[in-house]
Amino acid sequence: MSTPAPHPGRWAALFVIALAQLMVVLDATIVNIALPQAQAHLGISDADRQWVVTAYTLAFGGLLLLGGRIADFWGRKRTFVVGALGFALASGLGGLAQDALTLFAARGLQGVFGALLAPAGLALLTVLFTEPGERAKAFSVFGAVAGGGSAVGLVLGGVLTEYADWRWCLLVNIPISVVAVALALVFVPESRADGDTRYDVPGAVTVTLGLVALVYGFTRASEDGWSAPWALGSFGAAVVLLVAFVVIEQRSSHPLVPLALLVQRDRGGAYLFSTLVGAGLLGAFLFLTFYFQIVLGYTPLQAGLASLPVTGGVLVAAGVASQLMPRIGPKPLMVTGGLVAAAGMILLTLITPDSSFLTLLLPAQLVLGLGLGLSFVPLASLALVGVGNQDAGAASAVLNATQQVGASLGTALLNTIATTAAASRLAEHPITDPSQTAEVAVYSYVVAFAWAAALLLIGTALIMVLVRAGRREVATPQVAHLG
Repeated sequence: MSTPAPHPGRWAALFVIALAQLMVVLDATIVNIALPQAQAHLGISDADRQWVVTAYTLAFGGLLLLGGRIADFWGRKRTFVVGALGFALASGLGGLAQDALTLFAARGLQGVFGALLAPAGLALLTVLFTEPGERAKAFSVFGAVAGGGSAVGLVLGGVLTEYADWRWCLLVNIPISVVAVALALVFVPESRADGDTRYDVPGAVTVTLGLVALVYGFTRASEDGWSAPWALGSFGAAVVLLVAFVVIEQRSSHPLVPLALLVQRDRGGAYLFSTLVGAGLLGAFLFLTFYFQIVLGYTPLQAGLASLPVTGGVLVAAGVASQLMPRIGPKPLMVTGGLVAAAGMILLTLITPDSSFLTLLLPAQLVLGLGLGLSFVPLASLALVGVGNQDAGAASAVLNATQQVGASLGTALLNTIATTAAASRLAEHPITDPSQTAEVAVYSYVVAFAWAAALLLIGTALIMVLVRAGRREVATPQVAHLG
């Protein structure tokens, strides 16, 4: 049989898909830079501010696997277009929000439509680029956008917040979406998979609601205490829903998460590490942003630029890891990377209300980025150990989901810990001078950084105990980051 001719518009389609992917990826960091201004403008409490981040990551991570399956059977182009249009509408709602609840709801809707958009784009690349050389180039572009999008978000968020308004960090998605949809209608072909089109909607609903209940429990605990009825009730509901999710997955003929993927110790270790690193990293970034802008008085643009060393460290270390992994395997790199990243986070616990960027913040962020870069490259491959071609997509999607869920839980947990620490500090040492406000804030950030370091160390310990795969068992690295 002759091989089908490549689609003539595949390179134009790559541009469209990369544009939409950039929008999804940068949306996390671009909003982080705008968060201090949004919190002040809308009167969002310290306990509730994490919902600006977690509403997005919870919906995105919880529905990502379902979104991929919908794209396969409903039509990848159709799903891509609907996801892009929905993302634009949700961004408009958030950009025009007049109260906190509207902003939280808009961020959740962004996550829902992002969970349709991101896997549809990745699936389209797989279908459009069938020749190995071209596919490698296409995925390199996609991976570069996924990796560099966070840096673009930091700078763009700073520019928009400083020179326009924090609302434009959301509204900017509208023109990007409109361009992506217009070009997709012209250049992107439709494709869909054959076979059974049943969806595991109960699984998607229970896991998402369970995670929302867990995060809400953290929020109530930060305001009312860990033993408050609402907090305990939320934690109890989370346990019931997550147990129900496991039961549903065991009995479903088309499970959202094939449980067989989780029980293999190497792959399970990779997923646990991904969750804990996502929790520590994304949770800590929230406080770094507030430290730069609220304590040090950086402008939003300065704060965005000041956060770039982490990205620089990741890019440098990722190149090194790519060269070393075929020689030494994933475990040494991940253990080393986890310890280095934890060291960078521990350095951040040394901050004071007047810390120097050059002597503390710059090296701490570089060390953190270097550790993360050493970990991320082997992590993607370790998640695919022993996985056949038919399950490779599901295994990568689970990895992406663990990153998003980890970010959600980590942000909520660390924000709860930080606000509780601040309240305890105020109770013990009431403020008698306005200058002490910064000291209390810095103390809460330091506590959060210490807990983030602990999460990174726990993840590293799990890799040391669980992972056995060496360089021969590791699959060829594949793109494993959707946003």
